[in-house]
Amino acid sequence: MVNVQLLLLQEGAQELGINLQRGHLDAFATYYRELVREAPKADLTSVTDLEGVQRRHFLESLALGKALIDLGAFAPHPHCRVVDVGTGAGFPGLPLRLVWPLRLTLIEAHRRKVEFLRRLVALLGLADVEIVWARAEEVGHQTQYREAYSLALARAVAPMSTLLELTLPLVAMGGFLATPKGERVKEELREAAKALSMLGGEVVYVGSLKVPGPGPHPTLVVVEKKQPTPPLYPRRPGIPQKRPLR
Repeated sequence: MVNVQLLLLQEGAQELGINLQRGHLDAFATYYRELVREAPKADLTSVTDLEGVQRRHFLESLALGKALIDLGAFAPHPHCRVVDVGTGAGFPGLPLRLVWPLRLTLIEAHRRKVEFLRRLVALLGLADVEIVWARAEEVGHQTQYREAYSLALARAVAPMSTLLELTLPLVAMGGFLATPKGERVKEELREAAKALSMLGGEVVYVGSLKVPGPGPHPTLVVVEKKQPTPPLYPRRPGIPQKRPLR
């Protein structure tokens, strides 16, 4: 039953070079059921149909992970620390954890989404996933999280100039930020030039994210942490959005 229900996910993963086992499909089936049940109450996502969730949420997340492996920006192992900032319903970080070994931190500021994530992670038995209920601006100044991650992920969180301030303080030297972007990506990157310089980042990759199936493909932007982020950043909550570094 699970294999039939998630046929698009299984076939799309194979196209990406990822062989999903029965345990993986069972976990994704649980994810889908919980997402659809809780989406209206917790404002998790507007995409809840089975095909849409498989393509937009699950396969796009796995395509991101595979692209980062191919680029050398993600090396899955049990001690690899990954943070997903503004994770919402857990995308893209949680699908990566369901397929590859890593230590995942999910940062989310909205209580109902955090409650959903806590229930889901407990249901899936993922003891190595930490859920932090806080603003990224606050987490970025906490010793246990600052410059502690080899990879930061963020999807549909903020324009690049703001996103860099929310994420780069969490990334270790030599680590990466990866974010899928839409049609304004070129404009966002131009606007983010000052933020990149100030926060210690350098864009090392911009290219189409090949997601199996029809529809427009997002653009993957990968930023490498080249210099330490000054202690001032991130600024207090709300300021990166109101006054982006430009």
